[in-house]
Amino acid sequence: MAAKPSALNRILGRLDNLDTTNLTILVQRLARERELLETVINSVHDGILVLDDIGVIQYANTASLRIIGLNDEDIGKTVLLDKWPDLARWVDIEHASDAIDEATAITREIEMHYPEQRYVRLVLLPMNFPGDTYSKGYVMVLSDITEDKESTQEMLESERISSIMLLAAGVAHEIGNPLNSLNIHLQLIERKLNKLEKSKESEQIEKSISVCKSEVERLNDILNHFLGAIRQTPPDFHDVDLIPLLEEVLTVQEETFKTQKIDIDVEVSAPLPVIQADANQIKQVLYNILKNAIEAMPRGGKIKIKPQSDDEFVYLLVADTGSGIEPEEISRIFNPYYSTKKDGHGLGMMVVNRIMRAHGANIGIDSKVGKGTVVTLQFPQKHRRIKLLEER
Repeated sequence: MAAKPSALNRILGRLDNLDTTNLTILVQRLARERELLETVINSVHDGILVLDDIGVIQYANTASLRIIGLNDEDIGKTVLLDKWPDLARWVDIEHASDAIDEATAITREIEMHYPEQRYVRLVLLPMNFPGDTYSKGYVMVLSDITEDKESTQEMLESERISSIMLLAAGVAHEIGNPLNSLNIHLQLIERKLNKLEKSKESEQIEKSISVCKSEVERLNDILNHFLGAIRQTPPDFHDVDLIPLLEEVLTVQEETFKTQKIDIDVEVSAPLPVIQADANQIKQVLYNILKNAIEAMPRGGKIKIKPQSDDEFVYLLVADTGSGIEPEEISRIFNPYYSTKKDGHGLGMMVVNRIMRAHGANIGIDSKVGKGTVVTLQFPQKHRRIKLLEER
C-alpha cells in the first residue's frame, strides 16, 4: 500500500492554484508553525539532535548545544563523534543501522568529560529524512542525569554508613564489655604474680600476661577506631584560620617526624582567608592524612604542605614522597574497611571524607606509584559558605 501524502505535501501540491494573497497567508502560517515547533523543542530540558547517516549534525536544540558544547556554526557540517569523543566509545554512527531498526533503539548511560563532568542518558532512534530518496538518519535524545546519579550514590553511601552504625552498636556491647573484663582480670593476675617469688616459671607467666594485655589493648584500639568512625557529630562551626591550626597539629607530630626521619616543608606565600569550620574535626582530618603519609614512608621521606586560596576557596595541599597508590585503589580509598595497609582499619579516610562533606568541602587525591601522593583539601571561604546557606 502506498504511503499517504502528508498535509504539507497536499498543500504544496496546490501551490500553482494559489493567488498571491493566499500564498502569503500560507507562508505566514508555515512560519508561525515552524516558530512554534522550535519554541516547544527548545523548551525541552533534554537535548535533541538530528544526524544524517554518517553522523553529521543536521539539527540541534538549545539543550543539546549546552550539553555537548556545540555552537550554531557546527550545525550542518560537524560530525558528532569528532565533537564529542566521549560518545565514540559507545556508539558507532556509521554502523548503528546494524544495531537498530524501525522498532528498536540504542540506549546508553555515559560519563562525559567535555564540556564539563556529567552523566548523560542517550537514546539513538532511526528516522527517514523526507524527500525523494528518503535517506536514513538518526534522532538522538540526551538526558542529563548527573543529579540523579549523585543522589543515588549519596543514598547508597548513607545506607552503608547506617548499616555500619547498627553493627557498631552490637560490636560495642559484645566486644567492649568482655575486653574491659579481660583487662581487669589480667591486672589482678599480674598483681598476684608480683607477690610471688621470682622464678623462670613466673617470668614466663609474666611475659604471657604482657602479651595478653598488649592484644587486649590492640583490640580495644580497633574498637575505638570503629566507634569513632560511625559516630556522626555535626560540626560546631566557628571562624577558623587554617595556618595556626596546621601549626598546632605539626607541633604535636614533631617527635614522630624526627623518629621516622621525615622532613616537613610548609610553604606559606600569603595569609589565608578565614573559613567556617569545626577546628577539632579539621584537626582529625589533618592527623589522619599525615598519619597515612608517614606510614607510606617507612624509610623516611618528605612531606610538603602548601596552603593557598582563590576568590572562592581555601586549599591545603599535602604531598608526600611515599610509595603511592595504585590507580584502581584510589576510587576505593573512602570505602569503609578498605585499606592498602596490612594492619589498617580501613576507616580513617572514610572519617576524613565524611567530615569534609559535612563542612561543604571537597577532598582530592592524586598519586603515582613509587613517586608519592598529593591530597588536596578544598574549603569554601566564609562568604561563599554563608551565601550557599542563604540560598538553601
